[in-house]
Amino acid sequence: MLKGDILVVDDVPDNLRVLSAMLGEHGYEVRKVLNGRLALAAANSAPPDLILLDICMEGMDGYEVCQNLKASTQTCHIPIIFLSALSDVLDKVKAFEVGGVDYITKPFQVEEVLARVKNQLTIRTLQKQLQEHNTVLENRVEKRTSQLQTMLEYEALLRGITDRVRDSFDEQQILQAAVQEVATGLRLICCDVGIFDHEANTETIRYEYRGSGIASAQGEVVSLDLLPGLYQQSLEGHSTQFCVLPLAEIKVRDIAGRFAILSCPLIDDQGVFGNLWLFKPREETFSSLEIRLVQQVANQCAIALRQARLYQAVQEQVEELEQLHLLKDDFLSTVSHELRSPISNIKLATQMLEVILQSTGILEDASSKAANYFRILQDECHREIHLINNLLDLTRLDAGVEPLTSIKMDLAPWISHLAEPFLARTHAQHLHLHVDVPSHLPILTTDLHYLERILTELLNNACKYTPAEESIILSAQVMPHSEGDRANPDPISLQIWVTNTGVEISEDERDRVFDKFYRIPNNDPWKHGGTGLGLALAKKMSEHLGATLSVFSANQQTSFVLELPI
Repeated sequence: MLKGDILVVDDVPDNLRVLSAMLGEHGYEVRKVLNGRLALAAANSAPPDLILLDICMEGMDGYEVCQNLKASTQTCHIPIIFLSALSDVLDKVKAFEVGGVDYITKPFQVEEVLARVKNQLTIRTLQKQLQEHNTVLENRVEKRTSQLQTMLEYEALLRGITDRVRDSFDEQQILQAAVQEVATGLRLICCDVGIFDHEANTETIRYEYRGSGIASAQGEVVSLDLLPGLYQQSLEGHSTQFCVLPLAEIKVRDIAGRFAILSCPLIDDQGVFGNLWLFKPREETFSSLEIRLVQQVANQCAIALRQARLYQAVQEQVEELEQLHLLKDDFLSTVSHELRSPISNIKLATQMLEVILQSTGILEDASSKAANYFRILQDECHREIHLINNLLDLTRLDAGVEPLTSIKMDLAPWISHLAEPFLARTHAQHLHLHVDVPSHLPILTTDLHYLERILTELLNNACKYTPAEESIILSAQVMPHSEGDRANPDPISLQIWVTNTGVEISEDERDRVFDKFYRIPNNDPWKHGGTGLGLALAKKMSEHLGATLSVFSANQQTSFVLELPI
């Protein structure tokens, strides 16, 4: 086996024969030339592993030959050992300066020549190996860099698709976004999304993206029975890549053998919605990175479809409930109007009956059955009239046809006057009523009628549900601007609080106290009863005033807070 290809350049034939014989005996392939011009031609035509170059030659000397070799990209890497009878240090220095790697002084010593040749060939071999390793590493780095770049691009594509599909509750928009983004991002010639009808055992192409020359398939319906194996893979959540299948019975685009196709199911933990179909030229394939991306897109699309269908179901339920609510309100309004006249007649008849019974003296004995029955009749008549009036008020407030009559008022004396009728009632029920209103409140502009009805309802409510020996507190305070708006000296709102102690409303009940007809169970110590419309009406009236009515309850204390703008 030859150890290396060596080019020997010397204008003395005897030197060439000696070196050629010496190196040939030790397994080297030797080429010989007599001058510099031939040396350049030989090196360029078939670059050797090593050049032994004589310095002192006729015409072109060794230095010039070396400079020409080093100037060429084809020969610059070849190691050159200079041969010379010159032993001066300057000659050796010049030999290294022009690109030589070693220097052998004539006359030759066999052991020295062989050692230096072997050393340079070993170095050259190691350099080649290092270069090959570097090339391999560079290729790996380039490939890995390309993969990372592709992964980053796919990650950005997935993020964009996810943002688009999750921001929509429209099923058509979700499918359109997924198909368009995948098709353009992967440079597909076509992309479809098919949705399964499990009852009919069919798949319908709901949306497509296709290049020029590709027939449309949108709206086409394909039976799942035509390719049971393929669709079974989809139903089991597996992606499938194929080109040729027995598709003679499938007429959609006549796809048999024309494309490389990837089928990826749209699946979540509750089932399979359908398939994403991706098409490439048949000589191409889908890489593992592409398949992984498409699977992630399909998963996000399935999640978005599930959310969209849940949202649609909820919207349908909301619309149905709103319709039922409207029907209920219409019914209550109709019934209230229809009942108002007969109840008014009953009230009038009750008043006339009272006059007659008083004239006969029957009602003088309050403990008699007649007096008791008559009192029940009066109470129930008043209760029904109150219920009907509240229902009609709610109907008018919902319709937004009630005008406001706003006036300016000094709130402090008015609140004290409002609370006076409740002093006797609270005293009879062994309750403590406290009115805590600052004397210098800002002038309030509002509808006095609605404000009085709201506070009266809140005080009535407190009297109904406050246990004996507890307290009811009616208070007011001015709310200043926030910390960041201290430059504005004017107050922002006025709060009126109605607080009762000894009772607490649970968090679940708090969310419902303003609902129509809702009454907190087992929370009426005085057994006053009620219609369940008082707080609902107070809430509606406060909104009509541009105010807010809220409730807070904790530590055996409940507060209703009316906040009015100033």
